[in-house]
Amino acid sequence: LYELVARQPLFRGLKPEQLGLLAGLAMEIQFEPGEYIFREGDPANRFYLIVEGDVELEANAAEGGRISLRQAGPGDDIGWSWLFAPHYFHASAWALTATRAVFFYGTRLRQQCEDDASLGYEMMKRISGVIVQSAMAMHKNLLETASVKIQVLPASRHATRASLSPTGR
Repeated sequence: LYELVARQPLFRGLKPEQLGLLAGLAMEIQFEPGEYIFREGDPANRFYLIVEGDVELEANAAEGGRISLRQAGPGDDIGWSWLFAPHYFHASAWALTATRAVFFYGTRLRQQCEDDASLGYEMMKRISGVIVQSAMAMHKNLLETASVKIQVLPASRHATRASLSPTGR
């Protein structure tokens, strides 16, 4: 599994000994179309790197039903909740197509990150970057699909602190 782990975008640039440690915590796994990988509310004791296939991430909607958050494919990682307390999944993931993934024991990896500050820092940087990218993509998706129109005001109507007089007029 070392070569497969080393090829994953999330782990590019890690030291060989860090890659070896990660490979020791990993195993290959496959999911059939429609099969759940994890469910919202389950304990987050694992995460996955998608090697082949497509995965849908979704969450419970306030009024019932499900809402699509994003899709993940080869090179993407899913299930980051293993790193952040309270360690429960905040979304569900299921295979849209036959999916091959690398499975990691998040609880063991979390302990390794605590024991090895260098590895912990690298994982935190990488997972944080993925979370920011995902949040930006979801934000863009919400703006594109929102039924409410956003009104953009002309630049001349925007007041800045620098343009206001000391009296606020």
